[in-house]
Amino acid sequence: MNRIDLNADLGESFGAWRMGDDAGVMPWITSANIACGFHAGDPVTMRATIALCTQHGVAIGAHPSLPDLQGFGRREMKIAPDEVHAQTLYQLGALHALARAAGTQLHHVKPHGALYNMAARDPALADAIATAVRDFDPLLILVGLAGSALVDAGRNAGLAIQREAFCDRRYRTDGSLTPRSEPGAVIEDIDAAVAQAVSIATRGEALTRNGEAVRIEADTLCVHGDRAHAAQFAERLRRALEDAGMRIVAAERPA
Repeated sequence: MNRIDLNADLGESFGAWRMGDDAGVMPWITSANIACGFHAGDPVTMRATIALCTQHGVAIGAHPSLPDLQGFGRREMKIAPDEVHAQTLYQLGALHALARAAGTQLHHVKPHGALYNMAARDPALADAIATAVRDFDPLLILVGLAGSALVDAGRNAGLAIQREAFCDRRYRTDGSLTPRSEPGAVIEDIDAAVAQAVSIATRGEALTRNGEAVRIEADTLCVHGDRAHAAQFAERLRRALEDAGMRIVAAERPA
């Protein structure tokens, strides 16, 4: 397999508060996950990010979250699957309205932060998200952590799925992500993060903090738009992947 998608979590500003360098990252990616208001984003930011995607030919995805604006959606909470189903539909509907008004459509859905991690290990929450995506539009692609319950739930719901890996997150031996609360969970060094991404894309392998190899089969790589020097990182990453013989392209939306 010599193709890979590059996705980034964008549109995470709201009001007078600014997060990330969306305009700098956008030329180097192929898919964008746009915050839908629960952890970040607002209608004006969502609309502007959709316009940026259209300008650069980047696939538009929804980035639904737990309702946690103050915690940026990174705090886990007790929540019933039925609530997750309804909240996912609510957020998809908001982004869909703005995309439709701009003459375009949604391409994929990737949960954010704590919701993403909870759905990676909890089949009931994973099923709730996958069912909401299917109920909204069965042609949307569901993005989930490679090897996780969310990927399985997407397949079981009859959705096209993308298995995601992270360029700048350290993995554990079971293929899960090291929690951000632990030291070394984020790979800050750009060279090291690029090297991990190329290894995953070309060999299907990442290294844990202890130097053990872990198998990661991925269709898409995440570039965090809120990391330091995000645009520089995205450019270097894309060039390194292309130099390694990879074709950078978004997944084709089912017909």
